[in-house]
Amino acid sequence: MLFRKIAILTIVLVSFSAKASFILLPMDDTTQQNHLKAYGITYWCLDKKYKASWLLNYRGGSFLLPDATEIRKECQIRGVSFEVLTDSEQQSVLDEIASPSQNMENVILEKAPKIAVYTPKGKQPWDDAVTLVLTYAEIPFTAIYDEEVLSDQLILYDWLHLHHEDFTGQYGKFYGSYRNVPWYIEQKKGAENLASQLGFTKVSQEKGAVAKKISDFVIGGGFMFAMCSATDSFDIALSAHGVDICEPMFDGDASDANYQSKLDYHNSFAFKDFILERRPEKYEFSDIDMTEKRNVPMEKDYFTLMEFSAKWDPIPSMLCQNHTQLVKGFMGQTTAFDAKLVKSNILVLGTCELNGEARYIHGQKGKGMFSFFGGHDPEDYQHKVGDAPTVLDLHPNSPGYRLILNNVLFPAARKKKQKT
Repeated sequence: MLFRKIAILTIVLVSFSAKASFILLPMDDTTQQNHLKAYGITYWCLDKKYKASWLLNYRGGSFLLPDATEIRKECQIRGVSFEVLTDSEQQSVLDEIASPSQNMENVILEKAPKIAVYTPKGKQPWDDAVTLVLTYAEIPFTAIYDEEVLSDQLILYDWLHLHHEDFTGQYGKFYGSYRNVPWYIEQKKGAENLASQLGFTKVSQEKGAVAKKISDFVIGGGFMFAMCSATDSFDIALSAHGVDICEPMFDGDASDANYQSKLDYHNSFAFKDFILERRPEKYEFSDIDMTEKRNVPMEKDYFTLMEFSAKWDPIPSMLCQNHTQLVKGFMGQTTAFDAKLVKSNILVLGTCELNGEARYIHGQKGKGMFSFFGGHDPEDYQHKVGDAPTVLDLHPNSPGYRLILNNVLFPAARKKKQKT
């Protein structure tokens, strides 16, 4: 009888200890059926006040969540692969990560960051890669534009995205090919009207003021992520503050004499010593961009993610989490950055050594941080005006889109002093 009671108690204890307490969202290349939506699940959990951890370099940068019926259900609805772990299995994973011999780290995610996307009113979600992937991953964001930026509404957000924008007032340098096309004429007129409504005589002055407000947002502690032409045109606008670099077809009067010599590279975030493209018909802002200097055929166009110490440098490690270190390249108005023109204090996260270009970079400015990612759409090699939107259901495991979502999620991390 006593033996029977002991046996029953043992079974109960074993059952209790084996009870599932955690959910693992694996992010390796063989297990996860939808990497992009896994970020959305993690964001959803943070928004619901659940605890979450980012397991850097563990199975592709997996996420650890508490076990709850509604989390399991949400994973099933969104098609995200998950594994259920017992307390002992979870502890075994954390012990492996904590080992000094492993380049891994357990990063606590504290809160869902408030996200703003800088985009013109009425722009469709597929017009840029970030709004496209945020919508696909079901991560909420607020669209803002010049009015909100200039009225100091950036303070309401933790994370700001800029995509394919021209902060120089040259209307994207589309003049050469599209100046007589209705959409160009309409956009130019709309930009001029908006600048006037906001109290500026020129679009270049208004965009310069917007760039300065965004710079202040980052310096004050905000996180900024920019892609395509929003990267170099932003830095150009900051370095040309108070200098007229626009030719008459853009702003109605001549540019300043010798404006190149008047640039102040101390004001720019990431780039130095760049030379501006003066020709208005040339679809290029400066020599920062590598698009016309590339000798890389499409089939060989890949860039490599750098490897960092997860325990000592968790921020760049977070930004590079992926299920592969080799990422397919893609083009844009600004495809990649000339490595010689990147400031020495900027971390290069992704590089194409074949062409001497930086594809993905990160830096700190004041109390905040920023990342610049070259190219327009990670799954559309050479996106052109009027092309159909990318269907992300066809690319749920896109390494390039994962890099965007790394940037969306990393402001949620508990702050830990960077060692380098």
